[in-house]
This record gives sequence, C-alpha cells and structure tokens, in this order.
Amino acid sequence: MRPTVHDIAEKAGVSLATVDRVLNNRPGVKAKTRALVEDTIAQIGYVRDVAAANLARKRLYHFEFLIPDSDNSFLDQLRGAVREVAALSRVERIEIGMREVAAFDPAALVAAMREAIAGEPDGIAMVAIDDDAVRAVVAEAKQAGVAVVTVVSDLPGSARVHYAGIDNLAAGRTAASLIGRFIGGTGTVGVIAGSLNARDHRERLAGFEEALKRDFPGVSVLPVIEGRDNPKRVEREATALLDAQPALSGLYSLGAGNRGLVKALRGRNPARHMPVIAHELTATTRAALSEGLFDAVLNQDAGHEVRSAVRVMKAQADGLHTVDAQERIRIDIFLKDNMPQ
Repeated sequence: MRPTVHDIAEKAGVSLATVDRVLNNRPGVKAKTRALVEDTIAQIGYVRDVAAANLARKRLYHFEFLIPDSDNSFLDQLRGAVREVAALSRVERIEIGMREVAAFDPAALVAAMREAIAGEPDGIAMVAIDDDAVRAVVAEAKQAGVAVVTVVSDLPGSARVHYAGIDNLAAGRTAASLIGRFIGGTGTVGVIAGSLNARDHRERLAGFEEALKRDFPGVSVLPVIEGRDNPKRVEREATALLDAQPALSGLYSLGAGNRGLVKALRGRNPARHMPVIAHELTATTRAALSEGLFDAVLNQDAGHEVRSAVRVMKAQADGLHTVDAQERIRIDIFLKDNMPQ
C-alpha cells in the first residue's frame, strides 16, 4: 500500500499539521523536527501526489509562449499547437498565454521577455535567438524565479532549464546523407537558410557541411542564401540561384519560405530533375513532395514540442524532475511514399 501523510506523522511522532508544513516548505517547524520528518519521508518511500495537492490548494499555473510573427507554415503550426494545448490544459488549472515577437530581432525578443517576466509567470517558453542580450534576459528570468524553456531553436550557455526541439546538427547531417546519395556523391549544392542568427539554422548548416565533407568530399557547397523565411525573398533568391547555376546538382532548404522556393522550382526546366531536401511537413511541402519538386522533408512535431515545454515548466514549478526520454523530440523523414494522411 502506498505510504500516506498519516504514516509519516505516526512514524515521526508529529502532528499532521507539522507534516503539511514540511511538505509545503512553510515556516513554524524547528530544524530538528523538519529533519526528522524529512528522514521519515525517505525511509518509508512516501511520494507526494503533487497534482492532488495543487488541486486542493486551487493552484493555478501561468505559462507564456513567445513565438516569432514570421509568416511561415511551421510557425503557424506552432502557434496552433500552443492554442490547442492551452485549451486542453485549462482542466489542469494551467493558463497559457502567447505573444508574437518580431522574427530574428534580438531586441524585440528581449523586450517581450521583460514584459512576460513582469507578469510573474511560472514559466516562459521561447523560440530563441542566439544573442548575448537574450542570454542576459534569460538570467534575469531565472533570478526572478521564472523557468525558461527554449523551443525549436536553443540557447546553450544560458540559464534556460530545457530545450524542446530536435537535434539540429543531426538534422543537417541527415540532410547531407540524403542529398549526397541522391546526387551520386559528386556535384554542387545550394543552401537556403532563414537567418544564420538563428541557432537552429546555423547548426543545421554546420551538420550538413560536416557530413558532406566527411562522407561526400566530391560535393561542394555554394555560399548560403539567407531568405529570412520570407516566401517572396526566397522565390527571388532561389530564381537567381537557378539562373546563375544551371548545372546545380541539389538544393537544401534548411529554413522556411518554401512557398517561394516551390514557385522558383516550377519556373525552371521541368525535364531536368534536381534533388531538393527541405524542412517541416506543411501543406506546401506536402504538395511539393507529391509533385516531385521535393525529394525528402525532415520534420519536427510542433505539438510534441509545445506539450514537452509545458510538462517541463510545470515540473519546474512543482520542484519535480522530468523524464528525458519522454521529452526527446525525434526527426521524421518523409518521402512522397510515406507521408501521413
């Protein structure tokens, strides 16, 4: 039978009120008595039902998500996942807010973080920008007792408590392995990123170049195009690339803006196939796979990332640990033949 607070009180020889004070870290208990109760808890293997305790105290959790306002389909999925999780979490007394922040703008993210911290939430989840000012505001959040989780793009070396996203170095290596095989191990490939200010994009590029150099030394990589995840800009830049490199062997789109890339690809010579690898399974990339414009799409589950971030922030608020295996976000590889319905 599972030990109860009554078992603790009986074995330690104290009142239930004293046990409650120790469990909830409230004052009014002598150090010697507190140590006795804590030793008893360890001896009998008592595990606290935090959810029941919070329900009894009518505890309300408050989390904030900071999401870039960029017009791309994956971020639409991410925002949709936040809204869906927010609606489902109300029954658990979890209130989730969402703020949109200018994309690739460290100053805007810092300002949004400070506004969120001022609201005294239990946790903040953000799509990070790799910038020292952002690291400093994450440290401010920690000092204020607010747990910060990074989503999609990480901020290592900061005071964030967890990263909910894929291993972007591994994603880049995977893309290199695919495109290297698709083009036969030799040729020239182009790369379109959103911004190398974003750590996820920079890591994908690093993994891509590392794996090509190691496994496909006959493949050269052109200078990276930064499309800012803007479809019109990506269309313009991709069209210019295809015009300047008519013998281009392959293309890796490691960011967003794929609506523009699809338009540029449709405008080229349809008789010549060029392997293309992209990220995130959206309506646009699904259509491109079906049409044969894209050969593979590497995907991350936006819903899993949002749910993971909420679980971690709640655990932090409750002083509990999370299960690493449960929070690991996998990389899915979709081809034309295995797209989910």
